[in-house]
Amino acid sequence: MVSLLLLIDSIIEIYIWLLIIQVALSWLITFNVLNTHNRFVYMVGDFLYRVTEPALGPIRRVLPSLGGIDISPVVLILGLWFVRNLMFELLA
Repeated sequence: MVSLLLLIDSIIEIYIWLLIIQVALSWLITFNVLNTHNRFVYMVGDFLYRVTEPALGPIRRVLPSLGGIDISPVVLILGLWFVRNLMFELLA
């Protein structure tokens, strides 16, 4: 059972890092530091969007508009930390 908990914990940790990288990449693209015409940048951005958007989309629909500031990744990361901590408290 501990091995399964550690596997789920590792998957959650990887997903949190993917969220952080996606946020940083979107900022770099927004401020024209990176160009999406570069094939590698486009592929990485597309992959991160496809991986993170299914979880971020519902959160964005629920959160009120904050004038261009997207806090949905922060909400999702806090939720994932909560689930991870709760999982270890209840099952370990």
